[in-house]
Amino acid sequence: MILKLGIPKGSLENATIDLFRRAGFQITTSSRSYFPGIDDPEIECMLIRAQEMARYVEDGILDAGLTGRDWIEENEADIVPVADLIYAKQSFGKVRWVLAVPEASNFRTVHDLEGKIIATELVATTKRYLASHGVKAKVEFSWGATEVKPPVLADAIVEVTETGSSLRANSLKIIDTVLESNTQLIANKTSWEDAEKRRKLEDIRMLLQGAINALGKVGLMLNVHRDNLAAVLGVLPALKRPTISNLSDDQWLAVNTILDESTVRDIIPRLKQAGGEGIVEYPLNKIVL
Repeated sequence: MILKLGIPKGSLENATIDLFRRAGFQITTSSRSYFPGIDDPEIECMLIRAQEMARYVEDGILDAGLTGRDWIEENEADIVPVADLIYAKQSFGKVRWVLAVPEASNFRTVHDLEGKIIATELVATTKRYLASHGVKAKVEFSWGATEVKPPVLADAIVEVTETGSSLRANSLKIIDTVLESNTQLIANKTSWEDAEKRRKLEDIRMLLQGAINALGKVGLMLNVHRDNLAAVLGVLPALKRPTISNLSDDQWLAVNTILDESTVRDIIPRLKQAGGEGIVEYPLNKIVL
């Protein structure tokens, strides 16, 4: 059994390959090839633009692939959504397609764009958005550099953003959100009905979600005398449930827990003061729930 898997080429490429690395898969790319290597004999990878991924998965050229929900909806692709993977180019979160206009303009809502020109790469979705608001406007496909088109080449744009910094840098303001999107692992319907391929996809889903669960988390272990256990547990966040085990000396215990990395620098000194010893912080690749 070979699973043909599409990896998104472009802005999500590095983040996706890093996520697979955290999940235990080593993917190697070459500037001269669209067929990355992977250290799993049951998987063959191909680099495909996210915009086209859903279509190739729907047609069965690929068994599965990773792409944004935005491009699945744009292409109205008939596929099986296998997993929501909340990660993106910068923030490992959701992205937004927003309606933006020049800061100096008088446009305040989508209704102010009646009869105007809107540039975007997300043409079909933008047309459906306008129709849902009863607005008729000309939607033009943008090949790139969409932020620089208003006010000369377009009155407004629909563009994807994570932070909004690029829009602000081009003196644009957001007046509405057209669509929220995140990366999804999707499968061809026939491939999903294949028992071996479904098993493989379910394994990949579990490992990728485990890698996402571990983002921003670290493990912490320490030793503590029984007399100081209550004080040490009092330092740890109330909702965490540490593992406590006996050491060879029955007066001492080992405490192991998972914490948000951002809190550790404040917690470690408090643990030391509470009687913790041999405190070790270690990175995590996966947390499988």
